Amino acid sequence: MTDHRLAISGLYAVTPDTVDSTWLLARVGEAVAGGVRLVQYRSKSPDRKLKREQARGLATVCAARGVLFIVNDDVDLALECGAAGVHLGRDDPEIAAARARLGRDAVIGASCYADLARAQQCADAGADYLAFGSFFDSAVKPGATRAALAVLSEARRRWALPLVAIGGITPANAAPLLGAGADALAVISALFHVPDTFGAAHAFTRLFAARPSSAPQDAAA
Repeated sequence: MTDHRLAISGLYAVTPDTVDSTWLLARVGEAVAGGVRLVQYRSKSPDRKLKREQARGLATVCAARGVLFIVNDDVDLALECGAAGVHLGRDDPEIAAARARLGRDAVIGASCYADLARAQQCADAGADYLAFGSFFDSAVKPGATRAALAVLSEARRRWALPLVAIGGITPANAAPLLGAGADALAVISALFHVPDTFGAAHAFTRLFAARPSSAPQDAAA
């Protein structure tokens, strides 16, 4: 059994909505070259053909660079494009159902917002990583539930699973999240809504390289 959880660390790119597939693949390629370790395809478009085209293209880009590729919400699309797994929110399919469809080696992440009780449920259901946030104001989800840094610290104390922080994260505000125990930083705007995606990715990557070895890593299973 492949333990993909070992790869869930570092910079985690979440794609922006766009109908321009050429632009999207190019920018994701720049992000990966800058140090992104995991890419999540997130699209709210109703155009199934477009989503299939983009997901397959991104899967190819990620495979060429040895980067983990997953799909947001959509188990069927993950199967169609050969993704490594899915990321699921509160209103998406159950983790057990996704696992049954995708197999035991699939990566299944779960949004836990600021809810430690939900995180426990997701961990018990077999999630491979737990995502918390929004930690800062987010242009993508302006009404998102805000999570305090203490939520991340408590999650690190409770679970040995990889922890992902999301929501308005930039190179300027990311350090406290790493210090609180985040294994990965999920980023949209600060990677894709900037002039230089490669440079932005590299700036985040430097933060991980400078992370103190004493950052919280231990947790009860």
